Amino acid sequence: MAFSVSSLILLVLSSCFATSFLVCHGFPVHHNNPFRHHRFASHNYRDALTKSILFFEGQRSGKLPSSQRITWRRDSGLTDGSAMHVDLVGGYYDAGDNVKFGFPMAFTTTMLSWSVLEFGGLMKGELQNAREAIRWATDYLLKATAHPDTIYVQVGDANKDHACWERPEDMDTPRSVYKVDKNSPGSDVAAETAAALAAASLVFRRCDPTYAKLLVRRAIRVFQFADKYRGAYSNGLKRYVCPFYCSYSGYEDELLWGAAWLHKATKNPTYLNYIQVNGQTLGAAQYDNTFGWDNKHVGARILLSKAFLVQKVQSLRDYKGHADNFICSLIPGAPFSSARYTPGGLLFIMSDSNMQYVTSTSFLLLTYAKYLTSARKVVNCGGTAVTPKRLRTIAKKQVDYLLGDNPLKMSYMVGYGPRYPQRIHHRGSSLPSIATHPAKIQCSSGFSVMNSQSPNPNIHVGAIVGGPDEHDRFPDERSDYEQSEPATYMNAPLVGALAYLAHSFGQL
Repeated sequence: MAFSVSSLILLVLSSCFATSFLVCHGFPVHHNNPFRHHRFASHNYRDALTKSILFFEGQRSGKLPSSQRITWRRDSGLTDGSAMHVDLVGGYYDAGDNVKFGFPMAFTTTMLSWSVLEFGGLMKGELQNAREAIRWATDYLLKATAHPDTIYVQVGDANKDHACWERPEDMDTPRSVYKVDKNSPGSDVAAETAAALAAASLVFRRCDPTYAKLLVRRAIRVFQFADKYRGAYSNGLKRYVCPFYCSYSGYEDELLWGAAWLHKATKNPTYLNYIQVNGQTLGAAQYDNTFGWDNKHVGARILLSKAFLVQKVQSLRDYKGHADNFICSLIPGAPFSSARYTPGGLLFIMSDSNMQYVTSTSFLLLTYAKYLTSARKVVNCGGTAVTPKRLRTIAKKQVDYLLGDNPLKMSYMVGYGPRYPQRIHHRGSSLPSIATHPAKIQCSSGFSVMNSQSPNPNIHVGAIVGGPDEHDRFPDERSDYEQSEPATYMNAPLVGALAYLAHSFGQL
């Protein structure tokens, strides 16, 4: 059968379009770029982006796919859920241990999804990897919410798990299952799970509409449960979830955050009305300026400010002021500035896993700058105008510090740059892989490795550690979990920030 050249070109183009559509590729997004005149960037943000997403494959639990790129990991947790006769195989280990904590896993999913929603159009080839990282989590969250008015929120007894230093593939500690339900509610973990499912539904809306509908329907049901049966999950489950992921900030912030995501995902006026009626009692105007797995107030303010700034929802105009208050707290020398910085310039919130606040804040700065630019607005700090460009400059400085522009010239992302942490607090990374040591490593025998000074044999590429102390010091000690442990919620917001910076400097 003969083809003309023109028909052949048409066939190739149409097949390319069909392929790109089916593979869930993003649609181009045009961003105002304040860095476009800079021809030289001090960092390879594209390389860092690739690695920040790759990290999630090293945190996978369950049956690993043939496409698995982190090859020192193998299948693990294949009977998870059996203690309660449910299927809870899959999902992510939150950090350097072998427990699946649902609260931070859901927040990680929400932030990965938000990264893709704001900056996925800039990610090029990494977009598909980012979507797969999200789907690995949402597939698990669908299992955890399969039964109405019940959420399975944890697999593994954290105290018993932490008494061992063993590979996830060798795990022999109890895989206890913990849940919230009508009798022992958890509005915080439930509303965060609803936020994650709703945000992810937007990620898959164009390329897998059937999956997106499943996610949003489940999000609606889970949020109803969160709102109807009020209570903090760490009340009923205190001895299992505290002090690891105690809900210190209460559950009001998650209800506001969850409603904000459902408003965005469904456009149902019910959620806008819920926010208008309940916003103040849920803490919309509180002065709590940390954003992470526990407290979502700041994220909700920024997200809802978009509805006012970009979509012109006048009833949410107060959220511009609430968002400005958070931004003003970060800006050195501005009225109401309250943030602390290390001598080297790193935002410092607390000694335990401080880098999570650096990555989440950098993401919020870049995202809010995007909204402000779209609306041609600035931040108002007590009468002082702060431009979107200033927000981007502050965010870039934080990311650059993380990647090596700091007094120690140390990258806090494993595998990026010439100098990075060698002894991260991570069981799978620190112990020999199954390929090099097929025999089981028993619970306590791994502690000889944990307490040694030898570098980790498996480089956990893309892992971001807790980072330096308030004086920019970093001992690189494996036992120092506050500074040397990575976590999924440290990486998730950085994915969006790195995509923006890589695009801004012409690397994508």
